[in-house]
Amino acid sequence: MEQDNGLGIMSMKRYRHSSSNSSNQEKDNKTLSKWRVGLLTQDYPKKNGEIISGQYGINLLLFGIALMLGVSYHGHSIKEKHLLSFITTIMLVQLVWMLWYIVRRARQKKAQGGRTEKDSHVGTSWLKGGLTILALLSLIMDAFKIGHYVGYRACVSAVLGVYPVVHVIHTISQVHFLWFHIKDVIKTFETFERFGVIHAVFTNLLLWCNGAMTESAHSLESHKKRLVALGFVNYTEDHHKPYCNCTTNACSVFSNSLYYLYPFNIEYHIIVSAMLFVMWKNIGRTIDHHHHAKEAPVARTAGLVVGPILGLVALASTIGVLVAYLIQVEDSLETRNSAISMFYYHGIGMLVSMCMASTVGLLIYRTYNLPLDSSKNPSRQLDKELLCGSSVGTWLMAWCSIVAAVAAHSSPSYRWPNLAYSLLLVLEKYVQNLFIIESLYRKEEEEEEGPATLSGVFTMTAASQAPPYDGIINRAFMNQDVDLEENGYLYCRQRSTEAPPSAAPRGPKKKSRRKQILRNIAVFLILCNSALWLLPAFGCRPQYDNGLEQETFGYVIWTMVLNFAMPLNLFYRMHCVASLFEVFQNV
Repeated sequence: MEQDNGLGIMSMKRYRHSSSNSSNQEKDNKTLSKWRVGLLTQDYPKKNGEIISGQYGINLLLFGIALMLGVSYHGHSIKEKHLLSFITTIMLVQLVWMLWYIVRRARQKKAQGGRTEKDSHVGTSWLKGGLTILALLSLIMDAFKIGHYVGYRACVSAVLGVYPVVHVIHTISQVHFLWFHIKDVIKTFETFERFGVIHAVFTNLLLWCNGAMTESAHSLESHKKRLVALGFVNYTEDHHKPYCNCTTNACSVFSNSLYYLYPFNIEYHIIVSAMLFVMWKNIGRTIDHHHHAKEAPVARTAGLVVGPILGLVALASTIGVLVAYLIQVEDSLETRNSAISMFYYHGIGMLVSMCMASTVGLLIYRTYNLPLDSSKNPSRQLDKELLCGSSVGTWLMAWCSIVAAVAAHSSPSYRWPNLAYSLLLVLEKYVQNLFIIESLYRKEEEEEEGPATLSGVFTMTAASQAPPYDGIINRAFMNQDVDLEENGYLYCRQRSTEAPPSAAPRGPKKKSRRKQILRNIAVFLILCNSALWLLPAFGCRPQYDNGLEQETFGYVIWTMVLNFAMPLNLFYRMHCVASLFEVFQNV
């Protein structure tokens, strides 16, 4: 019997061991099956979705840039119609996605009773209003392109007529999308929506690159014509013009007016891509409702005198320099040199003033030591990255000019002003970036409420917020300010702690004076950056005409540097205007 009991115990142990193994194997099989099913049906994690869609957008942009480089060579393999066909196709894809999104969002909003999550920091009304103005100017440019195509339709590809028509539809639809949906926080179909939004981002970036490259090519062609007029080089007209006569009398007007509208079209697309990028970053994000429930600050105009006056003086003088430069640079060699010198001396004065204004603003922030706003804000983070990233182009151009001014063998009258201007350009961007970023991250101290300043008024505070007491509390000897505790709240009578009448208004006056100074600085910098945007946007580019950099680096290398730096410089100035307006509103 003992032997039988021993065998029974051993068999029971083997059974338990085998049953535990089978249960573990079943668990493993279930886990494996869940993993297989989840791999096919569940959404990708957020980071994986961002990486996959981001790589798609980058490759879309690089393919388009490869086509642009082939077109800029003016060879026989890749022509402009191939590039425009590709851009037209991706614009149509974006239109289909926007239509699908608008319809699906309307159904979702109806199902949720009109409640959808939004990010209040994205797409302020003034930014959307400015974007609408840029879009209207882009539509005028498209109308000129259509008119130009109609005049040459007998000898040009039909794509040159289809492209501006599709761009008109794309612009109108996109402005509507940005006005009503840019604040949306997407929580459904996240992986698919990431691809749709990032496709829109890089479509606009590709349109920006195409506009910037076309505008740079036009500036380079104008530079060559000026050299011909001065007798420096022999130059023949470019061979990529239509081989037939225009059938209307307005073809020359259309072709010449296009290049005055390209800067606005370029800024439109780069601002749209930045706004859509913030929307892409917001996909799947959880919004801090308590933080976003605060009302937007209202910008006050009281005390705005010095900043607007000095800014308008700078803007008016810049317009005068622009007109004088464009007239004199095509005259004799002496007037050309004087025009270049005038540009540099004017730029030195502007940059010194902007450096001083930004430094004063930084000193004010450091003196008053206002608290920092550390809340998560993708829009503000993107502003900071774009400011520093777009500065790279100008810094590269400035350092090349510094090296050329020091190393060049020739010594024209504008050699040392060019050196001073380039050094100040590096410093001005450095200080202005610091001022803007610090302004965006600072928050004003909360105003004290009325009950705290009145004597004998009863206020209600939570018991948990009352001052802590050590040991046993004897209510007979409690602070006489505490009168009653009921339902977890302390009812307190405020002591009279008012300052003497002479000292009471000092704090508010200092705060008001500080805000007035910061607002004047912001307005002055807005007008100065607008002025510095006007000069290169409308053809005032002495970097092409002074000859120092070309002597040091060669024509090909210096042209490549300018083609890279000039679009970034234009974007930097326009982005500074938008960021400084945000600073002005927040002060």
